[in-house]
Amino acid sequence: MDYKLRMRELIKQINEHNYNYYILDNPTISDAEYDKLLDELMLLEKQNNFVFDDSPSKRVGAEVISNFEKEPHKVPLYSLDKRQSIDELKVWYDDIMSKYPDTKFSFEYKFDGLTITILYENGIFKKAMTRGNGIIGEVVTNQVKTIKSIPLSIPFKQTVIVQGEAIMLKSELEKYNKNNPEPLKNVRNAAAGAIRNLNPQVTKERNLDMYFYAVPYIEDDSIHSQQEVFEFLKQNKFKVHSYNKIVDNFDEITKLINKVDKEKEKIDILIDGIVLKINDFNTCKELGHTSRFPKFAIAYKFAPQELTSKVLDVKFQVGRTGKITPLAIIEPIFLSGATIQRATLNNYSDIKRKKIKINSYVYVRRSNEVIPEIMGIASDTAESKEIEMPSVCPSCGQPLKQEDIETFCTNYWGCPAQIKKRIVHYCSKDAMNIEGVSEKTIDAFYNEFSIRYPYQLYDLTKNDLLQLEKFKDKKTNNVYENIQNSKNPTLEKFIYALGIRNIGKKTAKDLAKYFKTFENFKNATFEQLVEVEDIAEITAQSIVDFFADKKNLENLDELKKRDVVVQESKNNGTGIFEGKTFVLTGTLDNYTREQATFEIESRGGKVTSSVSKNTDYLLAGESVGSKYDKAMSLGVKIIDENEFVNMIK
Repeated sequence: MDYKLRMRELIKQINEHNYNYYILDNPTISDAEYDKLLDELMLLEKQNNFVFDDSPSKRVGAEVISNFEKEPHKVPLYSLDKRQSIDELKVWYDDIMSKYPDTKFSFEYKFDGLTITILYENGIFKKAMTRGNGIIGEVVTNQVKTIKSIPLSIPFKQTVIVQGEAIMLKSELEKYNKNNPEPLKNVRNAAAGAIRNLNPQVTKERNLDMYFYAVPYIEDDSIHSQQEVFEFLKQNKFKVHSYNKIVDNFDEITKLINKVDKEKEKIDILIDGIVLKINDFNTCKELGHTSRFPKFAIAYKFAPQELTSKVLDVKFQVGRTGKITPLAIIEPIFLSGATIQRATLNNYSDIKRKKIKINSYVYVRRSNEVIPEIMGIASDTAESKEIEMPSVCPSCGQPLKQEDIETFCTNYWGCPAQIKKRIVHYCSKDAMNIEGVSEKTIDAFYNEFSIRYPYQLYDLTKNDLLQLEKFKDKKTNNVYENIQNSKNPTLEKFIYALGIRNIGKKTAKDLAKYFKTFENFKNATFEQLVEVEDIAEITAQSIVDFFADKKNLENLDELKKRDVVVQESKNNGTGIFEGKTFVLTGTLDNYTREQATFEIESRGGKVTSSVSKNTDYLLAGESVGSKYDKAMSLGVKIIDENEFVNMIK
């Protein structure tokens, strides 16, 4: 066979596998098989000293350059005017509707990455450029070619320029920071820094992605609306985010903005707002541009999720398992609707890796209701000083022990902080659900009644509770009844309540489902535990160690003496969803994710986090993501909330 024909066949196969993997999220070949195809192609190229312009081998191996060339864009790239309040957005909307009352708008995510344009000629990737100042950009062709979701050749054979956003997924940032001594501060900087690195190999290591949303230039002038833009991009195998809608009234726009703002932290992509564009291009042309912005599009920006603040001090807290966690005290900042004065630093290794110091300025990020986290150093000051790890437990003064990157207090049964946190955990909503028992209440129980173990809660009388400050008759009765009513927990809640290291809510649920009774779970061997799906060896060992401790067994006996009886798991695999696997996406009107999961699992079904060929149903609500597209590509049955309700009825 002619070597060029074989090379074209290999390029076609590799590009198709890339499309299935990076665009459809549906791998159709193993890594080893993929590497074999690529190795054969690169060997043919080397033997014959010939490389096609769209060869996948061009994604790697480019030389380091000394600087980026600057070139004018074929068409200017305008930035978007911005609004940061609904009222301001309404003024812009009303002005458009007063002139064009039948206008429809494209409602899209505003990606927070680096804007890139790519020129294709005769279907071949020719040049990639940053936006720059909109008139002149930097040529970053070799860097952008390392992004595997970008096609190097497309079916459209005339000249076209496509525009999108180079991004780093949040999950990729997490992976990168775990494996690199110099952590990246955030996905925005990570993507921009990768593209503007003179060494394409560095860009490749960041494992970037790219979503496309515009066609600034097309030779045949065949696109007449924003929706046609998306269709063109998808037809030519560009990655287009599934979230884009056509809207025609402001109430719907407001509702969607609020929903996206509320749910944005669940998305693996950093978005900092939404974009509204007039869908019809004829209307866009009539409106035209100002000197800086198009008049037919606007960006609505959410309140910032990340700000800088100064580290004033660091306190070291002790958790229920003895883990020592540093907590930074920072200058107050108003972030995501709340005044923030504290932020987590995860562990001492995290402090050293991020080079955080007292009196330094740092980036602080807050995700919904999660405690704010310090992402990295912004700048040092003349007063900056190193943070020192304590040599003994800040609660009990006993020695500390290092386990990998974490530090633990060794005084498990005698450390006041650990004791109190374990009892707080036992009483929490997802455990025994004893309402009215807060951390302050546990402090009072510890100090006034010498409570050291959860079983002692059941010995409290109403007269005991009445002795405490702010405990009047009503509160006393409620807390007493809630304690007594917690004696018949479900198996999964009781397993979680025990506070075994490495067991969270999902793991507790998996264990309950597998072992059915507490005795089965308690007597399980290491070999039996690792047979449970998603139970790692470290978790299995934690369970074995817990039940090997005589003190834990004594406490369990004391609970039993006080009539704490654990229910058998009712999830016995019999029900209308027996053997069926569900995936949830989007927001449901009448169920939280937890409630929908309970309805499925209580009827014998299983809920997983990702769509595969083994998925039976995708339950789709509003604002669906990439799971919807993958379900469509695999032929998975997609049901809405009404269908789901009818099924369980």
